[in-house]
Amino acid sequence: MTRYLRTEQTMAFPHGRLIATRDGASYVLAPDGWDHLPGPRPRHATSVSREEAEDWCESEGWDLNLLDEVPTPSGR
Repeated sequence: MTRYLRTEQTMAFPHGRLIATRDGASYVLAPDGWDHLPGPRPRHATSVSREEAEDWCESEGWDLNLLDEVPTPSGR
């Protein structure tokens, strides 16, 4: 199951960044797709629903299909 989170707003990312967690691994949405985030998830990231993740993608101009392309961690 994939869960989505959004980081806090920053000057560089005024709407935060979108993170997906799947099978215990976290990934951040980047211009070239999902990048693995080593270590624990960002402390101040808040959970968002799939619908809220879709809204975030739309507002940021990201392809909604990316939400279905979260990698599966190696070895699983």
